[in-house]
Amino acid sequence: MSLTLYNTLTRTKQPFTPHNPERVTLYVCGPTVYDYAHIGNARPVVVFDTLFRVLQRLYLRVDYARNITDIDDKIIAAAEQNNEPIEAITARYTTAFHTDMAALNALPPTFEPRATEHIADMISLIESLIAKGFAYVAEGHVLFDVAAMPNYGSLSGRTAEDMLAGARVEVADYKKNPADFVLWKPSVGNQPSWNSVWGKGRPGWHIECSAMSGKLLGLPLDIHGGGHDLIFPHHENEIAQSCCAHDAPVYANYWMHNGFVTVDGQKMSKSLGNFTTVRQLLEQGLGGEAIRYVLLMAHYRQPVDWSAKNYDQATNNLEKIHTALRGIELPENNTAEPDSAFLDALLDDLNTPLALMRLQQLANTLHKNKDATVAATLKAS
Repeated sequence: MSLTLYNTLTRTKQPFTPHNPERVTLYVCGPTVYDYAHIGNARPVVVFDTLFRVLQRLYLRVDYARNITDIDDKIIAAAEQNNEPIEAITARYTTAFHTDMAALNALPPTFEPRATEHIADMISLIESLIAKGFAYVAEGHVLFDVAAMPNYGSLSGRTAEDMLAGARVEVADYKKNPADFVLWKPSVGNQPSWNSVWGKGRPGWHIECSAMSGKLLGLPLDIHGGGHDLIFPHHENEIAQSCCAHDAPVYANYWMHNGFVTVDGQKMSKSLGNFTTVRQLLEQGLGGEAIRYVLLMAHYRQPVDWSAKNYDQATNNLEKIHTALRGIELPENNTAEPDSAFLDALLDDLNTPLALMRLQQLANTLHKNKDATVAATLKAS
């Protein structure tokens, strides 16, 4: 069975065909490091870590980039509130993110670019957009001119009115169009800044991912992933910037978006105050393997509810698997392959609920008959 993926851009499930089978590329939007990651932040990490593992099984080379946003208004605000240097804030929470995601058994990506390491690439991209007539300078800001791109909005499928409402854009007299978004903005006071032909300033959020993904992976990307809430405006704006700057018809061939983590049916988020961090759960003694299991219990495109009930179910299911494997001697040179039904479920648009169900079926078989062949297959899965 070949890999099929749901493509947000086409709104259909499609067979996956890489641009270059010798080098498959995957880019996923990473954390903004101003606080500990909550369970909602961890879901895309776990989802796309699962995809990364599947791709590695199918292709010899998979380059997976997940960025670190280490310059952002939220980071500036956190530094001011804590009376700390920005570098101290970003260093602490980057280290915490690495530790917490490792506890969830997430592999490190191939590349982990930090925004502050690619400012020159962002400036170069902005200069190209201005030269080609897709961006303009106004009062120290550089803005993308959405009217200059006829198919702006193709990913989200929103009307111009919907896009304006959804973007929560800053209303400013210097904009040609209220929907125009910032590529570069001036810094004031002690805010971080870099020199540019437009004056001292810092990049907008959207340009960061365009610059880093293009620099490290090249265009077109095979797969671009992230949370459902990033479809608009972030991913829509990435498409606009990247396609226009590089004269490219396509930025990414496949777009994948995971659903929210909910608490009692409501999206978990810092703004709503109903979040729980991965760090808190680990410090309370919850297991990283079980936390990961909960995040995979629902299909990645659907919401998954974080609850004590789901965590207990995950713990019980994992215990059944570990108990089934206990006491069975496997040869050191065990070369067993993962179960075919388990793999087929993952190849079908990452159907992790079905894949986990298959693991339980294998564990039940082992409970009835301690068969080393079945045990080897279960362990390989």
